[in-house]
This record gives sequence, structure tokens and C-alpha cells, in this order.
Amino acid sequence: MRNSEDIEHYLQSCQTDFWKAVFQAEIEYLLEHLAGCEDVLSVGCGPAAIESALGERGFRVTGIDISREALDRAPDNIRTVAASAEDMSFPESCFDAVIYVASLQFIEDYRKAMKKTARVLRPNGKLIVMLLNPESGLFKGKFRDPNSYVRKIRHTGLKEIGT
Repeated sequence: MRNSEDIEHYLQSCQTDFWKAVFQAEIEYLLEHLAGCEDVLSVGCGPAAIESALGERGFRVTGIDISREALDRAPDNIRTVAASAEDMSFPESCFDAVIYVASLQFIEDYRKAMKKTARVLRPNGKLIVMLLNPESGLFKGKFRDPNSYVRKIRHTGLKEIGT
């Protein structure tokens, strides 16, 4: 999300029943898997729709995104940092969990981002990566739209990312 029009379109789409259901499922998944965590870093959080829900449930959430404009739309219960995942400069071992909610595939050098992630995770910290499935009908439909955010994806090979 680079400009205010993209951000506004994203926020409007978040209000549709479909995306509300998707976000609710993602939030439930995260709540289950973040049990025992307090300090959570969300990489590529944009305007922090899901992160806000985590903050409301007691997590101390920090969101990092390359778009200052998107972060300006994040709610007040989220600490935000404008930076790339490859250049995050948080102190070592400062987060209980790091989450990538449909963001890792958009990061240019995801290997460097993963090294930075490992550095900021506390011992026994949790890493949760939620990926877009390039084989899904939803993905294929979005990819056909020349204005879709999905067209900005850098890595469609899930096996590539898994190695």
C-alpha cells in the first residue's frame, strides 16, 4: 500500500462481509497460537486492522511497514514503525512473537527479513507466517485485476519461501 487511494480502497474492502469473515478467522488463529505471548511484532501490518484486534485483547503490538501513510491509519493501541522488514532495527530478543499476515511474499529480500526476525525473537519465541495461496481461485482472480495489490507480490513459489 503506497498511496492514500490504495489505503482507502483496502480499508473499504475490510468492511465487506467476506473480508470481515477472513479477518475473524485470522484473528482466531492468531489468538490460539499466540497464547502465552505479550509482545508481538507484526511485519507488513499496513493500517493494522488485525493488529488492532490483538491489541484489544491485551497484546502489546508493534507494527512495522514501509508505508508511513498506511501506518498513519493504524489505531492508537498499536505502536508503529516505518521501516522495511530487511532493515528493522529493534533490539535483540525483544518480542515473544513475530507475525507475517499475508506480507512475507511481498518483501523483496525475505531471507534477510527472516534473519532480522530471528534476531528480535526471544528464546522460544513464536514465528507465525500466513501466506497467500497462489493456486487459490481468490488469488488468481485478484491477480487478473491490474489494480490489485496481489500484482505486487514478489514471491509466488511457496516451496521457495519454505526453504
